[in-house]
Amino acid sequence: MALMKKLTVLAGAAGAVSYVRNNPQKVNEAVGKAARFVDEKTNGRYHAQISGAVRKVADTTRPRTAE
Repeated sequence: MALMKKLTVLAGAAGAVSYVRNNPQKVNEAVGKAARFVDEKTNGRYHAQISGAVRKVADTTRPRTAE
């Protein structure tokens, strides 16, 4: 049964990667909205960490240029 659980998780992750590649703007909007919510609920205590995470997502979803 553990193997089926692992396969299900991997399939879900593959679907998430596909969604991110096809919808980077929607992903960035959702992450920004979640970040603002968490920042508000924590009264800005973790603002630097939240901003770093948002920046990391934005860097990851940015289109790659051919070198």
